[in-house]
Amino acid sequence: MRKLINKIVFVMNSVAAFALLLSYLLPYVSPKSFPLLSVLSLTVPILIIINLFFLLYWVVLLNKKAILSLVVLVLGISHVSSLYKLSGKSSDAAEGSISLMTFNVHSFNRFDWIDSDNIPQDISKLVKAQNPDIFCAQEFYNNPDIDFSQYPYEYQDFNNDNGELALVVFSKFPIINRGSLGFKKTANNAIFTDIVIKNDTVRVYNVHLQSHKINPDTDMLAKEDSQKLLQRIQFSFERQQEQVDKILEHLKTSPYKNIVMGDFNNTAYSYIYNKITSENLQDTFKEAGKGFGKTYEFDLFPVRIDFILVSEEFEVLGFNNFDMELSDHYPILSRIKF
Repeated sequence: MRKLINKIVFVMNSVAAFALLLSYLLPYVSPKSFPLLSVLSLTVPILIIINLFFLLYWVVLLNKKAILSLVVLVLGISHVSSLYKLSGKSSDAAEGSISLMTFNVHSFNRFDWIDSDNIPQDISKLVKAQNPDIFCAQEFYNNPDIDFSQYPYEYQDFNNDNGELALVVFSKFPIINRGSLGFKKTANNAIFTDIVIKNDTVRVYNVHLQSHKINPDTDMLAKEDSQKLLQRIQFSFERQQEQVDKILEHLKTSPYKNIVMGDFNNTAYSYIYNKITSENLQDTFKEAGKGFGKTYEFDLFPVRIDFILVSEEFEVLGFNNFDMELSDHYPILSRIKF
């Protein structure tokens, strides 16, 4: 009986190992070429966890079958480090450094998704307490109870039909240039601001890519028509590729060091993440984060779809996650040095 159980377990292990191995190709595969395969990138965190479970199972049994998952995990060590960091860095203000925050504020709980009447005030208090030098917000709604008056400079852009939700960059430093990339036929968008910091100028992008519209509640997700869900995800992957191509086209014209922040609606295992980071950008979580780095509320596994990416010329001094129920996303903050 034990042998039969182990055979069944090893078959399951082999399937999980192959799926994880296949996922290592996803950063290099265009969603428009293989849209169905790209969907696999959303499952990478759980594939890593499953393979770790199988590895532990065989190690406890002192069975050499542990080698399968061990080899696959080692081959994808960069994937593993994108999921979880054992140690991080946290830094107070240092000379020549600035702090950056990004947060999808989910229109400040406009439709009472969270059982609280104080979300606008609580988000305002969080931003005041953390005091980032540059703050990028997505799904920003002009609620009368918010207060970001500590920022003398800001740029708002409304890229949707009703003109109610915006991308916003708040800055303590002068904004000398700004603009919108103007994504078509969507409420999503990317904007940029050129910000003068002492004797230098940086270009800051605030990005909100196409959403998959996946319900984070697994019970509700299970009730969805799987074919329609898959088609919707495939469409959003293709739309994201178009949006990222537009961002990269603009990014390549930048005469300054770049900072790209926002809600990518995709993971660090995806084609779009790989395309953006390949433009001389480093992921501040991978440089200084700790733990899972979760930025989105999802029942099944920790999801990191919000990023602060900075030019390689910057030194990343620290990174922080904030596990606070103020939105369906969690804010993140990083400190960098010129």
